[in-house]
Amino acid sequence: MGIILSLVIGCLAGFCAGKLMKGGGFGFIMNLVLGLFGGLLGGWLFEMLGISWGGILGQLGTAIIGAVVILWISSFFKK
Repeated sequence: MGIILSLVIGCLAGFCAGKLMKGGGFGFIMNLVLGLFGGLLGGWLFEMLGISWGGILGQLGTAIIGAVVILWISSFFKK
C-alpha cells in the first residue's frame, strides 16, 4: 500500500506543481511523471536540510516543492 500511496501523492504533486508553475508545465502526463521524480527530489533535499514533515500532507508538500524545482529546472531545457 505504501508504493501506491507514494505514486498517488507524486502524481498529485505533479498536477499541483504544473498549476503553480504558470507556463512552466509540459502537459498533464509529463507533469505527473515529473511529480513522481519531484517527490524523490523533495524527500532527498529535505533530508539533507534536516527538515521533516509528517503525515500525508507533509509528504504532499515535500513532493510539490520537489516537483516545482524539477519543473523550474526543466523549463530551461524546454526553450
